[in-house]
Amino acid sequence: MDMTSQRELLRVSPACELPDLAGLLTAALAGSGPALGLADINSAFCPSSICLVIGTSGSSGVIKEVAFTPQSLLVSAKAANAFIGAVNGSKWSLLLPTTHIAGINVIIRSMEVGTLPVDLRNFEGEFPTVDFTSVVPTQLFRALNSDERLLRHLQSARAVLVGGAALTPVLREEAISAGIHIIETYGMTETCGGCIYDGSALNGVEFRINTNGLVEIRGSLLADSYLNFPALFKLHDGWFTTNDLGEVVDGKLKVKGRADDVIISGGENLSLVAVEATLSVRFPEIEFAAFAINDAQWGQALHIGVVGDISETDISHYLEAALGGIAKPKGIHFLDSLPLLGIGKTDRMALTRMVEHE
Repeated sequence: MDMTSQRELLRVSPACELPDLAGLLTAALAGSGPALGLADINSAFCPSSICLVIGTSGSSGVIKEVAFTPQSLLVSAKAANAFIGAVNGSKWSLLLPTTHIAGINVIIRSMEVGTLPVDLRNFEGEFPTVDFTSVVPTQLFRALNSDERLLRHLQSARAVLVGGAALTPVLREEAISAGIHIIETYGMTETCGGCIYDGSALNGVEFRINTNGLVEIRGSLLADSYLNFPALFKLHDGWFTTNDLGEVVDGKLKVKGRADDVIISGGENLSLVAVEATLSVRFPEIEFAAFAINDAQWGQALHIGVVGDISETDISHYLEAALGGIAKPKGIHFLDSLPLLGIGKTDRMALTRMVEHE
């Protein structure tokens, strides 16, 4: 290995205090300190052009070390601040873990306007008022259903970015009715987090739908590579192909769900996202996760994970009436909480493993 072109990769503990992390980030971005490694990474060095590496498994279960240049991180932060109207002195709050790009983005956006975010991850007492914050749908759900302290905080903000997982129409309308000014974001670690806000691309970002119906994204905020699997990070004329199905309606992107969230049960296609959305409309106070189990009779059998008080009969009857007999669950499992992949997405593979090993 040519060490002259390599940069030390400092693995940062999730417990690192915010002021210390901000200092490390500043040095990493400026090139005066080591690059930073967050979450599950094994590499000790990276190319000199890289300042941040985040380990993410996504839905594939394979850990990828996503590498970023200072340019991609700063372009993303400046574009986000411009879209929401953040100016010098604007205050952010940090409600997301810093082992994910969403949490790091909050810090860099805040530093770009000359402040540090208020760290509310383990905060006791009443939350202070800020201008902006970022949450995942699960946090928004809890604010609207059980956490009044968080609800007041979100209501007082000028804008609340919501991303990391699909935001159901019901949850969106409930948040708006509660007086929360939400902006729905779409993106992934490889796109430096959210890069499309309320269906519109941030400055310098382009999107399109390819012939397979998948969303593709291009822009200078894209990650540089997968440090540990460089051959897997492929751009075609600068376009990054996601695994999300989408369409463009009146010039805005509408994400319809992941391509691998469609199962074949009894010879018929069934969208797990559609199952979850259908249930959330009828039972908005309950959390649901649809997943599949390999089955000798059905090929893939629909199962439902549930957090909340509801009868199995109500779930089965409503799904069958709304989506047909194919959507009648073959198993319903009541849980204390849904396993999450990253900071917002339900870990369907974990649910599948849980049932298969019962």
